[in-house]
Amino acid sequence: MSKDMYKEFADNVDREVAKLVDRTNRAAAQAVDRALGRTATAAAFDTAHWQRRLDDLLTTHRIPGAVLAVLTNGEIHELASGILHTGTGVETTVDSVFQIGSVSKGYTAALVLSLAYAGKLDLDQPVVAVLPDFALADAEAARTITPRQLLNHTSGIEGDYVNDTGRGDDCLARYVDGTRKVGLTNPPGATMSYSSTAYNVLGRIGEVVTGRTWDEALKELICDPLGLRQTMTLPEEVLRFRAAMGHMGEPGEDPTPTPLWNMLPRSAGPYGGISATAADVVRFARLFIDGGTSPDGTRVLSAAAVEAMLTREVEMPDQWFLGAHWGLGWGLFEWDGARGFGHDGSTFGQLAYLRAIPEKGLAIALLTNGGGAAPKVHEALCRELSAELAGVTMPAFEPAENPPVVDTAPFTGRYKREGFLMTITARAEAEGDGEGVLDLRYEGVEGLAGTFDPLVWHLTPVSDTPAKTVFAGRRNDKDAWIPVVFYALGDGTRYVHFGVRATAKSG
Repeated sequence: MSKDMYKEFADNVDREVAKLVDRTNRAAAQAVDRALGRTATAAAFDTAHWQRRLDDLLTTHRIPGAVLAVLTNGEIHELASGILHTGTGVETTVDSVFQIGSVSKGYTAALVLSLAYAGKLDLDQPVVAVLPDFALADAEAARTITPRQLLNHTSGIEGDYVNDTGRGDDCLARYVDGTRKVGLTNPPGATMSYSSTAYNVLGRIGEVVTGRTWDEALKELICDPLGLRQTMTLPEEVLRFRAAMGHMGEPGEDPTPTPLWNMLPRSAGPYGGISATAADVVRFARLFIDGGTSPDGTRVLSAAAVEAMLTREVEMPDQWFLGAHWGLGWGLFEWDGARGFGHDGSTFGQLAYLRAIPEKGLAIALLTNGGGAAPKVHEALCRELSAELAGVTMPAFEPAENPPVVDTAPFTGRYKREGFLMTITARAEAEGDGEGVLDLRYEGVEGLAGTFDPLVWHLTPVSDTPAKTVFAGRRNDKDAWIPVVFYALGDGTRYVHFGVRATAKSG
């Protein structure tokens, strides 16, 4: 047999094997659907249409590059668009690796839940039962906070504590040792306030329980069983693949590359340090669609652990940004009666989005490498994909054409948490374009003073009830609207919920 004939024969074999694998995967997916009582969606995935849509959105919103992965009808579809780095012009491909930021928290939660449901950790015992030296600025709170409160963001621990404790395997132990100077945003259990700090404590709990580093435990217990071969936590692992460079810029501007590929320390791993392809993110999401098993039937999480992560634990003051409720690791939402989960992630110059609707067998992951308008790209794609492939409508958040009249006097003043200050002031009609009735000025203070230019959002009323008053805020008409919610705790303390974080009124 000649070399050409042999090559043709080998190619034919490869094609037939690929077809067999595809048929097997489809059959397995259909069996899972039947077992879980799901009905496959009718619409086929139109690759050419969605490729054009992705290309157009990136061009319109000046996003350098992105990868999109969609699970529907048991198959994962992958698309790529743009370039990975405006300085090099390297093309984005579906196997390109992006930083997924806080989507990493879902992985850390899965690791912790796997330990809890294996009987190795009690979610309702205080953290100090596992980490005896765990301490906060509020000593009493440190003695009572539980892993469950860390998971559902009700611990009250200040959420944005960053501490570069080096590249060693002891980086998390040293990070948690440093939390003794970290304060609270609110009393534990009093309200939901997003805390990256809490997830690093969870990462350290995972290390102590398993006797491995967080990186090793995650790989062994979650990533390897799921076949996530392009999901990693360390820069030296990323170097094996095509990697996206972050870009910074305001909406409507051409963004520029960040000075470094990754500006987060290793100690940020559990709350934001994972890099992955979009397809691998969808494969991870599929774990919760398939009831805790991998596509080959391997049990990775117990069905009870999956249910716990998708069960509503706490109602969020802000019902729109990441969902109406929080479970043990995921933001939870309901669109047209169909329950879903998801998370957003951002690092310096990269933004990631994950949404999934288990009963529809749908998961969508979009990873982008910058541009201030990435939220608009995600919103457009997620809304259109959910409608076509799952028959559900993703709700929009924006003020009505004729907003309600609200007494704004109770909301003006200063709201402060560690490192950040928000000042709410009345907005005169003659100011700027006249949009909104309040201004929210956001700036760094204390150790973060001068680290970024102050930002100002103009707030327009959305709704007003005895429990809370909701505003929609944006800096200009190129921005997406974001929720800003004012409410009070049982003791009368006034709070603003902004960026999924609770901040008490201080003056």
